[in-house]
Amino acid sequence: MVNFSIGIDIVDVERFRKIPFTSNDTFYKKNFTSLEIDYCLKFKDPYVRFAGKFALKEATIKALKKKIAFSEIEIDHGENDEPIVKIDSEKSFIHASLSHEKNIAVGVVFLY
Repeated sequence: MVNFSIGIDIVDVERFRKIPFTSNDTFYKKNFTSLEIDYCLKFKDPYVRFAGKFALKEATIKALKKKIAFSEIEIDHGENDEPIVKIDSEKSFIHASLSHEKNIAVGVVFLY
């Protein structure tokens, strides 16, 4: 039998636009690694990226089916800019997909 798990999450980008990084850096530093913050802030509208990473972290927690801090999950990018979920304590293979449409970000994670 194959063991696998799927997690999905959807995030409204406006939630992040309403808490700008410049005046709420404590929130961002609690939920995102410095690598993630640097990546998102490179863009004209960083909140689309923050929402996407947040959705992937939520989807990862759902797929893991256990409590894990957001700070333990890092969303990096591969050579084709595909999302890569990194968790030091996790031995599962993790595949992720991320999509943005206007003010919505959706993250999907498949663990096996």
